[in-house]
Amino acid sequence: MTPLPPRTVIEYRDGVVRFIDQRFLPGKVKIVETDDYRVIARAIRSLAIRGAPLIGVAAAFAVAALARKKAGRPDARKRIATAIELLRQTRPTAVNLFTALDSMLESLKVSIDSELVENIKNAAISIHEDDRQRCDRIAEAGLPLIPANARIVTICNTGFLATAGIGTALGVITKAFDAGRVSEVFALETRPLLQGARLTAWELVQSKIPSTLLVDGAAGSLLRRGGIDLAIIGADRIAVNGDTANKIGSLQLALACSKFKVPFYVAAPFTTVDPGTSSGRQIKIEERPATEVIRLGSKTTAAPGVGVYNPAFDLVDADLISGFITDRGIFMPPYNFTST
Repeated sequence: MTPLPPRTVIEYRDGVVRFIDQRFLPGKVKIVETDDYRVIARAIRSLAIRGAPLIGVAAAFAVAALARKKAGRPDARKRIATAIELLRQTRPTAVNLFTALDSMLESLKVSIDSELVENIKNAAISIHEDDRQRCDRIAEAGLPLIPANARIVTICNTGFLATAGIGTALGVITKAFDAGRVSEVFALETRPLLQGARLTAWELVQSKIPSTLLVDGAAGSLLRRGGIDLAIIGADRIAVNGDTANKIGSLQLALACSKFKVPFYVAAPFTTVDPGTSSGRQIKIEERPATEVIRLGSKTTAAPGVGVYNPAFDLVDADLISGFITDRGIFMPPYNFTST
């Protein structure tokens, strides 16, 4: 199978979506080809495709593939609308998914039949290109915040595997490294599915950025030791008041940064701000299967019968966030994104 272009995790061509199944990384780069929106929906649910910006792009491509497949059929519009609703149900927290699908639904509604396939394809490609450009602007905006010889800590994966471009938090880090400003990156392993160990560490090694992996529980100890200049994380949804949902483990990292006076930044496209969410209390936090916690591969690692609490995301209070790095620039507290 033809590999994807460098630093590319998904593409749409001639009615077919090609993507890297991230569950197999770092051991294997497995590329999936499909024109079936249900395959992409399952990939999003299972985290074969993950990262807030990327799942929005993937869902848009899934709709485009279906539109081409059903072109000319009398039930095409109904089938596309049904697919959009199914894709909405895949994951509840990241706002990018819903924004992308709203765009696809609007394109469906306003297009005449003879232009439907082309308009939906163009809408999906536009979502992909928009995210790529936003990533570049986020990286540029964040560069002035990175001091010389910076040592940075991050959690989860926020690079090209999670977006259509260079990445969000990891995009800032990569840009700063290319500018000679980063001496070392500390990546939290990100339990329970190890996105930091499997994905971020892989991206850092691929980019030849000096990096160190640590377990999530060691973040406080690392910061107490000193020498860390800042933390940068991504975001799945940002409330109007600045409360932010991001991967589980983000809150304890933010609290440790607050305790030890280390700046804590969120890097995300401005589309991650949800104008309909006034505070974090309104953000629905996804809870995932217990098997993710009690098993490692096929091996059970927990006592049989134990209960499991497995939220996929943390809510980081706005007062713990030093600033937001976005494609519209840097926002400092106090936050009120309705006035922006």
